[in-house]
Amino acid sequence: MALFNSSRQKALMRKFAINIKFLMMFTAVIVIIFTLPKQAKFRYEYGKGRIWNQKDLVSPYNFAILKTNAELDADKDAALRSISPIYEYDPQIEKQELENFKNDFEIKWHNASLNEKQKDVYQRLGVNLLAAIYQKGVLALNKRFQHGGENYEVTILQNKVAQNKNTSELFTRERALGYCDQVLTQHKETDKSFLIGLLQDHIQYNLNYDNPLTLQLEKETLDGLSQTRGMVQKGELIVAKGSVINQDVYQKLESYKKAFEDNVHVTGDKTMVLLGQFLLVFLIITLLIVFLFLFRRDIYNDNRLVGLILLVITSMLVTLSWAIRFQLPNLYYIPYCIVPIIIRILFDTRLALNIHLLVVLIAGFFVPNSFEFAFYELTAGMVSIYSIKNLIRREQFLISALLIASCYLVSFLGISFIREGSFSSIDWNDFLPFVVSVLLTLLAYPLIYAFEKVFGITSDITLIELTNTNSSILRDLAFNAPGTFQHSLQVANLAETAIYTIGGNALLVRAGALYHDIGKIENPQYFIENQNQGFNPHDKLSYEESARVIIRHVQKGVELARKKNLPEIIVDFIRTHHGNTRVDFFYQSFLKNFPEKLVDENIFKYPGPIPFSKETGVLMLADSVEAASRALKEPNFKSINDLVDRLVNYKLEQGQLKNSNITLKEIETVKSIFKKMLMSIYHVRIDY
Repeated sequence: MALFNSSRQKALMRKFAINIKFLMMFTAVIVIIFTLPKQAKFRYEYGKGRIWNQKDLVSPYNFAILKTNAELDADKDAALRSISPIYEYDPQIEKQELENFKNDFEIKWHNASLNEKQKDVYQRLGVNLLAAIYQKGVLALNKRFQHGGENYEVTILQNKVAQNKNTSELFTRERALGYCDQVLTQHKETDKSFLIGLLQDHIQYNLNYDNPLTLQLEKETLDGLSQTRGMVQKGELIVAKGSVINQDVYQKLESYKKAFEDNVHVTGDKTMVLLGQFLLVFLIITLLIVFLFLFRRDIYNDNRLVGLILLVITSMLVTLSWAIRFQLPNLYYIPYCIVPIIIRILFDTRLALNIHLLVVLIAGFFVPNSFEFAFYELTAGMVSIYSIKNLIRREQFLISALLIASCYLVSFLGISFIREGSFSSIDWNDFLPFVVSVLLTLLAYPLIYAFEKVFGITSDITLIELTNTNSSILRDLAFNAPGTFQHSLQVANLAETAIYTIGGNALLVRAGALYHDIGKIENPQYFIENQNQGFNPHDKLSYEESARVIIRHVQKGVELARKKNLPEIIVDFIRTHHGNTRVDFFYQSFLKNFPEKLVDENIFKYPGPIPFSKETGVLMLADSVEAASRALKEPNFKSINDLVDRLVNYKLEQGQLKNSNITLKEIETVKSIFKKMLMSIYHVRIDY
């Protein structure tokens, strides 16, 4: 690179930057179209309750009418109700429990003190009862199948032979004990309590519910259900122009859309679909770059910022593509409003609205009911942008989330009323995805922090943190240079009020004003606002040395700011607040005391650069006006008025504001604000 001159190097860098920009654009387009679903888009937009404004729609081929979700749910419910749960008969239970009963009977009989002659009668009676119970069958009732009452139909498998019965014909353990009690009551010569106590320990389930087999039967039944009802024949009118899309017509349109997409999936040319997606996405990205070139040249010239914007857009569209591919139950779960919030906080309102519009336009090609989707997301995006126009408190994120949720609710109610024509028929479960989306939108806060760190951007949130006077740098300034600290506070008030009035970033100019003089921390006593009365260290220095000390506070301020990792946008205020003006006091003193000597004017000049934004320009004016006002012996209406006019006009004559993008009308407004505020500070009363 050393072989080329400076202009040649800059030209090569500009060319290289343009190539990188185009590479980022092309990469974003490729990533987006690579992840988007490759299927043709159904050409018609429709909605239940809306008027069909297209020409008469006639079916181009035969297709089946799909059942609605409600119809499918009703069919599934009816099918499941018709299925009898399967119980497996276990013959081993009867044999085992009869044997156990006989053993227990022998043990307990000896301790029962009953008539020995009745032993066979008791044992035979108990065995017969158990045999009768097990022959009929014992099971546990399952609440899952008790649709219309306690009893239900069951299928009993015994030796691979199925038999249908009702549970009313079978025993539960409670029914079996009741049966035993009833039979034993008729045998008055026996001790009922003895046998009941013995029998209840040996009544076990010999009909066991077979859950896997029942579930398999249910699955086979549900799989066999028809998904359609009726057919639309080729040439049949689906919907006439001007007619209302009722439930029946809506379902026919849904069925036609499904048949169209299936047909295109089989016979369509995916290359053409890919080409169409490329053209649309490329157009959108190109429009974005053109917008940046025409209206935000500062962002356009910074590939770092362009890359951030393309990353945000690509991430959102890739998220949408994944949601479609993995069949997310509802695409409104995706927090689309996170994009305009991030762009608004990191950049500005106009860019945020433009990008949100472009993202929604692309997404609209791949979501159902594109018009409704666009209405929901555009209105919610506008609300999210408007709600954080001036971010000065963290709780504004929560307020913004509530406003977005309210916007979704109003849109949801409006669209539901148009569709259903009734409040009672609204399915409030459909609103749940919007609530989840709003909650996920709060992720914008940590994402903004991450983007700031990765891409070196300063958001309003960071500026709020910087304006906290308890920061380490400002505490050092207040302790070591209290006069400079007070001066910085007054400059911040003047500049902030002026910028707020003429338009600009008030938070930015306040932060810049608080830090613009931090270079004075090194040698605070060399600046008049920090000097004790009767002592001036400049008395021991030459005029040139004094000028160097004063000028050096700019360089030291830049070094300290970068050491403390202050954002470059704040460093710009430190570098430009004196522009390339002269330290006139020492310069004029040198000319007065050494008229015969040649003077190098550059020794007495600040290194610059001059202010290059409205905010840095206003700060320069506020700094010089506030500092000079402290020297007024009699601050009154005339002296303050003359002071402000003289200093501002001097800056204009020196060309210090020519790059500041500030108009003469705005300068007059700034002067008026400075005069009014200085008069309030010095308690000047205006004669009326």
